[in-house]
Amino acid sequence: MRFDILTLFPEMFEALGASMTGRAVKDGIVSFNVVNIRDFADNKHKRTDDYPFGGGRGMLLMPQPLFDAMESVKADNKRVIYMSPRGRIIDREYLEELASEEELVILCGHYEGVDQRVLDRWNAEEVSIGDYVLTGGELPAMVLIDAVTRLLPGVLATPEAAVEESVYSGLLEAPQYTQPREYDGIPVPEVLLSGDHRRIHLWHFEQSLLITKQRRPDLFEAYVRDHGELDKQERRILETIIET
Repeated sequence: MRFDILTLFPEMFEALGASMTGRAVKDGIVSFNVVNIRDFADNKHKRTDDYPFGGGRGMLLMPQPLFDAMESVKADNKRVIYMSPRGRIIDREYLEELASEEELVILCGHYEGVDQRVLDRWNAEEVSIGDYVLTGGELPAMVLIDAVTRLLPGVLATPEAAVEESVYSGLLEAPQYTQPREYDGIPVPEVLLSGDHRRIHLWHFEQSLLITKQRRPDLFEAYVRDHGELDKQERRILETIIET
C-alpha cells in the first residue's frame, strides 16, 4: 500500500521509519512518499498561506501550492483524505475500508485549514481522530496511517490479531502481567499461574466486562445488545455484571 503525504513539515514523518510501520516498509507492505507543499509555491518567498476572504482568524493554505502538489502525486486517480477536526471520526469500519485501497493521498492542513477549492477539486474525505483541535494534520495523519497499516495482511503476527485487540473485540482488554510473579509485594493473580486455560479465559472475560462497564459504558451497552453466542459460564458472568 502506498501513502502520498502532503505536508508543510515532512520531517515529522521520519517517525514512520520506526516500530511497526518501519517493519512494514522493510517488508515491502507499505511505502511512504512524503511531499513538501512548500516546494510547490510559485512565489519568491515560498509562501503557502494567506488571510481568508471575508475576515476571520488565522491563515489558510492557498490553492496554488496544493493544486500543484496534488497533481504531482496524480491525486486524480487516488482516494484523498484531508485530516480535519470537522471530519468523520475514524472507526474500525472506516479503517478497514481504507486498508482495502492500494494508494491513499493524505493532506495535512495547518493554520486555520485549506482553501475549500482544493477539497472540492479532489473530493477530499475529511477525517478526524477526535473532538479536539491540534496544531496541524501531521499527528492525526500518523495516527491514521498506523491504524490502517496494522490491518494490512502480513503486518501483525496473525490475521486475527488486528481484530481481537481492545475496542475492536467489543470489550476493553483485561489486565496483563509478566515476570516476576511478585514485585514490590504485589503478586500476579493466581488464576493466571494455574495453567487452566478455561479458568484463565473466564477471568479475562470477566475483567474485560468489568473494565468496559466502568470506563466505556457505551461499549458495554453495545456489547450487551449485540454480543454473539456465549456459553453457559460466560453468560452467567455477563448477567452477574449487568446486575451489579
